[in-house]
Amino acid sequence: MGARAGIVVCVTSFLLGALFTHWIADSLTLWKSPVTDEHLWTAASYYAILTKGPTGLLYFLGAILLLGATTILWSFGDGQAGNLMFDGGSIFLFGMTAVMYLYTVLPDLLTRFHSLPTHGLKDPLPRSLRQSTLELASNNLFCSVALTGVLALQAGRFWAETPDDDDEDFVLVEAPTPEEEKQSSTPPASTTALKDRLSLSSDDRVKPLLQQRVQP
Repeated sequence: MGARAGIVVCVTSFLLGALFTHWIADSLTLWKSPVTDEHLWTAASYYAILTKGPTGLLYFLGAILLLGATTILWSFGDGQAGNLMFDGGSIFLFGMTAVMYLYTVLPDLLTRFHSLPTHGLKDPLPRSLRQSTLELASNNLFCSVALTGVLALQAGRFWAETPDDDDEDFVLVEAPTPEEEKQSSTPPASTTALKDRLSLSSDDRVKPLLQQRVQP
C-alpha cells in the first residue's frame, strides 16, 4: 500500500513539475495585464520550440502517465473505504488531466505552433494564434490544479490511515470470571479471625462496666 501511494505521489509530482516549466510562457499570458502582442509572440515562440523537441520525450511522458494511472487503478481495486474515496477522486482528476492533454493540448500544440510566420515582437499576432496561445495557458493551469488535487487526496488518505495516539494507549481489560468474583467477595480467614478477637476483647471490657452500673 505504501509503495503504491509513493509511486502515485512521485509520478504526480514529476508531471506537475513538467507543467510548471511552462510558467515561462504562461505567466506572460495569464498573469500580465495588459497582455501585449510582444507577450503573446514570446509565448508562441516558446511553444514552437517545444514542437521541435525529440519525439522520444513524448513517449517518455506517456509512459510516466501510464504508470501513474495503472498504480491508482491497482490501489482502487482493493475495495477498501479509503481507497474508494481518495483513490476514486484521484482517478477522476488524473483522468481529466490525461484526457485534456491528449485530446486538446497536444493536438493544438502540434498543429498551431509547428511553424510560426515571420514576425517582429511588435507585430500584431494573428487572431487564431492568439486564441490558441491563451487556451494553452488556461489548459496548463487547469492540469496543474488537477494534479495538485491528486497530491492533496493522497495526503488526506495518509492522514486518515494514520492511527491516533489515543488508540495506541487504549488497553483492553477482560471481564473477571465468576470464580474470581467469588474469591474477591469472600474475605480471607485472617481478617475474620482478627474481627472475632476484637469483638471478644470489647465484650470483656464492656461487661464489668455494665455490672458496676447495675449494682445498687
